[in-house]
This record gives sequence, C-alpha cells and structure tokens, in this order.
Amino acid sequence: MPVDFLAAEHKAGYGQFSGEPNEVQFARYFHLDAVDLAFISNRRGTQNRLGVALQLTSVRFLGTFLSDLTLIPANVQMFVARQLSVTDISVLVNYAQRDTTKREHTALIRERYGYHDFTANPWPFRLSRRLYSRAWISNERPSLMFDFATSWLIQHKVLLPGVTTLSRLIAEIRGRAANRLWRRLSSLPTDEQKVKLETLLQVPEGERTSNFDRFRKGPVTISSPAFNEAVERYKDLLAFGMQKLDFSGIPPVRLKNLARHAGMISMHKIAGMPDDKRIAILVAFAKAFVTIALDEALDVLDLLITNIAGEAKRIGQKKRLRTLKDLDKSALALA
Repeated sequence: MPVDFLAAEHKAGYGQFSGEPNEVQFARYFHLDAVDLAFISNRRGTQNRLGVALQLTSVRFLGTFLSDLTLIPANVQMFVARQLSVTDISVLVNYAQRDTTKREHTALIRERYGYHDFTANPWPFRLSRRLYSRAWISNERPSLMFDFATSWLIQHKVLLPGVTTLSRLIAEIRGRAANRLWRRLSSLPTDEQKVKLETLLQVPEGERTSNFDRFRKGPVTISSPAFNEAVERYKDLLAFGMQKLDFSGIPPVRLKNLARHAGMISMHKIAGMPDDKRIAILVAFAKAFVTIALDEALDVLDLLITNIAGEAKRIGQKKRLRTLKDLDKSALALA
C-alpha cells in the first residue's frame, strides 16, 4: 500500500494551526477552568504564565506541543491572555528564552494532565485495532483514516507522532486488511471452480477478447437479440457457481469495492497478480456481475416490452384514424 497518500496541505496542517478556531473550539479547548488557572498561577512571570497557558491549550487542540508559540493565531493568544488578565501579549517574545524552561513546562503539563507518548504501550496497539476494524469493514480512504487516527489520539491525550510514522502505520494496516480479504476470498471456491475462473483471463480461439472483457460489457441496444445475449451472459456467469459459496464472513462493502475494481482494470493486470489476489478478484467479479447481468437482462426485457406495447398502441391509433372517414359516411347515411 502507498505511504505517501496525503496532500501537501494535509501534511502542512498536521499538528499546526491551519486557521482560526471557531467559537465552539474556543469553548472546548481554550477555556481555562479553576484547575487550569491554579496550575498556571504557579509559574513566575507574566510571560511564563501566558506561555504555559498557550502550551496547555494548544496541546489540547492540536495534540502536540508547539516549538514556536508565535505561530498561534492572534485571536487565540488574546482569548487566553484575557483569562489571565494579561493586557499585553507582546510579552510572549520573552517566554522560554532558555530551552530548559520550555522543556520543564511541557513535562509539567504532561505529568499534570496525563499526556502520553505514542510509542508507550498500549496506545499503538489500541489505535491499530481501531484502524484495522475500520479498514476491514468499510475500506475507508487512507486520508479519512488518518483524520480519524489524529482525532482518536487527541481524544485519548496521546501526543501525535510524526506524519510519516502515522501514514506508514495506516498503509501497513490497510495492506494487512487487503491481504486478509484476498486470502478469505481465494479460499472459498473449489479447485475446479478456480480452474474455471482462470479461463476468464484466456482469449478463446478465434476470438479477439477474453470472456472477462465480454462479461464486463452489458447490452447497448434494445432488441430481441440483445435480450437473448443478456440472458446468455447471465447464464454463463451463473455457471461459475459463486452464488453457492458462503460469503457471510466477507464485508459486503469490501466485496463490492473489489468487484468494482475488477470492472475497471485490464485483464492483463489481473493475470499478472499473485495467486491469492488474482483468484479473489475473479471471485468478487463473478459474484457481483452475475447479479448485474440479471438486472441488465431484466432492464432490456422491460424496455423491450414497453417498446412493443407502445408500437402496438401507435398502430392501433393509426388504424382507428384511417377508419374515421368510413364511420362518418355511415353515420350520415344512417341519419
């Protein structure tokens, strides 16, 4: 699975302020209660009290400590400063002129408010379990999983790891879920069914395309021959026997996505895949497209009947119009 799945702006906003917080975020993350004020008041100097307050509120909101507090939006600085009765936020430039001061403050915040390193057990294991469940059941996009992981870490007071570390973890978990899906699906058909599925990737003698490409193409016209071809396509797909297999252990969304993927890529790419993945894609394709083929055959039949009924009605109306003159003459003669 690719590791570099995040856009540049997504990476730039990781663990940083990407804009000004809204009112709800101000109330949730940047409001200082009595416990916070008591903790902050133990710091000496206005600049230290403002600096440690901004460190505390920023780690609540971002999930990580900032090395440069001047990157915090001005309205955040003013909101926090008002709660500390600090009128001049320019004193922040004098904060943590010694690196040890900043390290001491971050250590105090971590100890007082219970923040953890990502590498400390059991946090990597717990996050991995949550991510694996989502990857297996729903096949979420990696960027959405990344946002979920970030929110989960902030909620559980786990300091955010590097963006590459988290991206690599998500890519690894998605890869494990995909391998599990391929193994599960490839174990469902019998050896005889697997041999039959492999024939989908072969081009029959005298033909230009494989059965795989033929089955992917649905009817394009509304006619009796098109309906007959649609029915034959359904019967040929039904002969693979995928409807008799037990798919109860496979998430329907994953099966649907794999079948959609099979309908988009070329037959040659599938033929070059590892055995488990190739068989899994063919199983998902045959399982999904037998239903699609039936639906398309019924659609053709419905439209064909509608056309026949419409044509019959049109002919009847035309015939009736031709007899109106005779009816008028007969009516005059009778009168």
